Amino acid sequence: MDKLAIFSGNANLQLAKDICKDLKCRLQDAFVGRFSEGEIRVKINENVRGKDVFIIQPTCPPSNDSLMELLIMIDALRRASASRITAVIPYFGYARQDRKDQPRVPITAKLVANLLTVAGTNRILTMDLHAGQIQGFFDIPVDHLFSVGVFVDYISKMNLKNLVAVSPDVGSIKMARAYAKRFSSGLAIIDKRRISPEKAEAMHIMGEVEGKNVIIVDDLIATGSSLVEAVDALKKSRAETIYAAITHGILSGPAIERIDQCKGLEKLFISDSVPLPPEKKNPKVQVLSVATLLAEAIKRIHNEESVSCLFD
Repeated sequence: MDKLAIFSGNANLQLAKDICKDLKCRLQDAFVGRFSEGEIRVKINENVRGKDVFIIQPTCPPSNDSLMELLIMIDALRRASASRITAVIPYFGYARQDRKDQPRVPITAKLVANLLTVAGTNRILTMDLHAGQIQGFFDIPVDHLFSVGVFVDYISKMNLKNLVAVSPDVGSIKMARAYAKRFSSGLAIIDKRRISPEKAEAMHIMGEVEGKNVIIVDDLIATGSSLVEAVDALKKSRAETIYAAITHGILSGPAIERIDQCKGLEKLFISDSVPLPPEKKNPKVQVLSVATLLAEAIKRIHNEESVSCLFD
């Protein structure tokens, strides 16, 4: 492990420290700050020549700063003769525009993939992409992890009976099916029609939820409007208790207020792929750590071992 070097930007420093603690190694020293006019300034304070380098940096809000920090760190490490550079991106931002669904719109997921590759990234390690096909936007190896095991392990200890995994829209059916398989539970889908990028209207539910304990599963929660609509629809269908397990807790805008006022929601489980600021902490929001999962993946990649067991 003497050739392993782990760095972090400012996006999620605590997650990087937790990963290093799990790996029993130290977080390498790098200065990631700003020039007086706001431009990002990076200096690597360690010798990385010939080393296997991992940069832990989700591209979460402030998204532009997080992405530019990552790109500039990759460039600095490449010019410092690192043997291999792996970008560990627990939350891959700019992923919601992954296709041209309207005239004259960009495909930002592909643009970011190109930027990361051109900067000098040799490999990508990410988790619960907004769309699985984003892996194909890269011409370098991508290891795509799933957080389902972390959530299932925690929720299983709650000993909930009559469980049903619910997909809040068609796009999350595969994820909901994975939860249903792990819990040996039923599966339901909410037919949702989106009014705008920030607002959705739940229509009707396909599947049996009456009298059941329900877990809504998704990859991302931003403003929380979709979750609130889903909870309201499930309550109207007489679901017993409602939980939500959502990997990336962006929780932007009025999200925390909406979750707090949503009487039908018992608990929201999110991962620490995105840091939760102190002002957004709420009794209804439970953060589960994915540090051990990412640490195991990093160790296996560094040792040239298979990571396929982590995809189960």
